[in-house]
Amino acid sequence: MKSNRIPFRTFPAYGLALGGLLALMSWANYRFLIADHAIEVYVLLIAGLFTALGIWAGLRWSAPRTVVLQPTAAVSAEPAPPRPRQEVLDFYGISPREWEVLVCLAQGLSNDEIAQKLFVSANTVKTHLGNVYGKLAVSRRTQAIDKARTLGLLT
Repeated sequence: MKSNRIPFRTFPAYGLALGGLLALMSWANYRFLIADHAIEVYVLLIAGLFTALGIWAGLRWSAPRTVVLQPTAAVSAEPAPPRPRQEVLDFYGISPREWEVLVCLAQGLSNDEIAQKLFVSANTVKTHLGNVYGKLAVSRRTQAIDKARTLGLLT
């Protein structure tokens, strides 16, 4: 008597055939879905494209811009003291720019604040201060202010 059992080696063949048929049915279903709804699919693709383009343009054009504001000379909190006569400045050898640095120094500004106010670098301010110290024969900021007031360079 012959056995009704299916040999074990035929199971993979049946599995592959069944998988192939399922893949063929899915592909056919997809094709018919696309064929039946072609306009909707194209509209969806174009809508996605324009959405991505809109997001890109919005991010690019609305990016925050960095604006650097330069303070103007008219925004000073205190008016500058009257400038001494040119003969007095010439006698002590102080240039007009060194006098401006000396005035800012008398207002209590730091080197960086003086540099920002006069639109120069901090190293330029240090150079001017060194020149003023040498011309007034002082070694400190407070001494320079006191001596400048005594000599009539500052009021």
